[in-house]
Amino acid sequence: MTEQLAAPWRLKYIEAAGKQDGCIFCDFPAQSREHDRENLILHRGEHGFIILNAYPYSNGHLMAVPYRHACTLEEYTEAEMLEVMQLTRLCTRVLKTVMNPDAYNSGLNIGRGAGAGIAGHLHWHLVPRWIGDTNFMTVINDIRVIPESLQNTYDRLKEALPAALEGKG
Repeated sequence: MTEQLAAPWRLKYIEAAGKQDGCIFCDFPAQSREHDRENLILHRGEHGFIILNAYPYSNGHLMAVPYRHACTLEEYTEAEMLEVMQLTRLCTRVLKTVMNPDAYNSGLNIGRGAGAGIAGHLHWHLVPRWIGDTNFMTVINDIRVIPESLQNTYDRLKEALPAALEGKG
């Protein structure tokens, strides 16, 4: 008997790969705040924002993104770089409160050759990790099991954000 794992949400990503007009990291924050939940924007700062990854490696996979569209580190100002690092730290605070991960993977892919899905706009990933969170699915077929819906994860993180902004948690 062959078992199947259904992941219908991935079809939207597969069909859109390389076909998007514009840049979601420019387009989403340009929309009004009333669209933040549907766009998965968790927090807006002066120079950047935090967004939940719509195609995560694990639950709670967040990204800190400067508002300004640029693809190299040299193009960003000191203020933009500082705030992105502060936003990354805020990500760790809110994830610790809500999900209590054992560790994090963090980084950015500079250029398509490095694996950047959106190569024209730098963005920093923060992926919560737990001891033993790699399982046979990843090893066998590069599949990740995401046990919670994106909207539920968003709501839990959004609720904990005020305390994280105060440095609590």
